[in-house]
Amino acid sequence: MAFERAMATIAFYELEKFGLGDKKDYLREHLKGHDLQFIEEPLTEKTAIPKASIVAFFIYSKINDAILKKLSNVKLITTMSTGYDHVDIEACKKKNITACNVPAYGENTVAEHAMALLLSISRNILPAVERTRKGNFELEGLRGFDLKGKTLGILGTGRIGRHVAHYAQAFDMRVIAWDKFPNEELAKECGFTYVPFEQLLSESDAISIHLPETPETHHIINTKNIRTIKKGCVLINTARGGIVETEALLIGLKERILKACGLDVLEEECAIKEEAQLLHETFQKTCDLKTLLEEHILLEQPNVLITPHNAFNSTEALMRILDTTIDNIQAFVAGVPKNKIN
Repeated sequence: MAFERAMATIAFYELEKFGLGDKKDYLREHLKGHDLQFIEEPLTEKTAIPKASIVAFFIYSKINDAILKKLSNVKLITTMSTGYDHVDIEACKKKNITACNVPAYGENTVAEHAMALLLSISRNILPAVERTRKGNFELEGLRGFDLKGKTLGILGTGRIGRHVAHYAQAFDMRVIAWDKFPNEELAKECGFTYVPFEQLLSESDAISIHLPETPETHHIINTKNIRTIKKGCVLINTARGGIVETEALLIGLKERILKACGLDVLEEECAIKEEAQLLHETFQKTCDLKTLLEEHILLEQPNVLITPHNAFNSTEALMRILDTTIDNIQAFVAGVPKNKIN
């Protein structure tokens, strides 16, 4: 279906609830010549704007036949998320509606957080800061260790894992990796070596997890293999809590197999499909992460650093969501759609 390249009515949903309410002028500036409408609520049959030819939304907006009937003029839908299981792809196809997403927005952001956790542990940053705030400048108990010369094992060499590999190289670490689908070209580019899973566990001084959680990866580190991990290893998890069995973590810490852990995710955490979901008031009302953290035994461990699933949350990452969405819209109007999911 041809798209008229005149002024389009573009409806944006839920910007405020995802912390982007102050970016309306930014959108107007980059989408000049179009009529922009901003709706605070999710896209529903009630909030649908029939004249809109383009709609942009987050994961709480469900796109289905009923919605598309209300959006009688729509030609492009673009979700401001990586996941798109809230979009009925087949329904869009039937109506010749182009659907796009944001393939990635926080890959370096999460990788930087993983390295920050590792550095905080290696140099005892948290206890050092807490001690000096109390006026105590003694160094006893604050001796750290160098990353240089240590072996970092990366589980998952996708967009985030490859950034971690680059950062580790900058610290002069030896990097090994495991992935179900090895990319030898990437390994050569980043200077790491793929090894069997068991070898990674046994050789790594630090392990950083960057896998999606699937039935295959759920509890990939567990009570059966925790004792095969190299003694004194530091475990970093910024992926999904369920990839590591909590009981295995407790065993590893108790038996000093794990020197320390840096966790941005916990197994008991509510199911999260998209990190930006954490910013939304609906999630905050129905899933009290603070309570989960307070009740979690790991929080009390002095050699465990826990952050509240915050690795994705940078100004730049959220701006990449907007910029990719703008790019999706501009490319579609120009007749060369990008990031199509149908």
